[in-house]
Amino acid sequence: MTSGGGERMAPFYCPYCGEENLEPREEHGSWFCPDCVRSFTLKFLGVGAPRTTSKEIPR
Repeated sequence: MTSGGGERMAPFYCPYCGEENLEPREEHGSWFCPDCVRSFTLKFLGVGAPRTTSKEIPR
């Protein structure tokens, strides 16, 4: 998946049933699985470890 208005990548399988037969929906990052009749949305959050709010210095 890409951020911004770029082309979206297709997920390899449904996160609920594991089937690979997915259809894109109108909404960006949204997919429909006709096998389990579920819709879901994917969102790319970033690369790397999230920052911690702790004041400790990582070693």
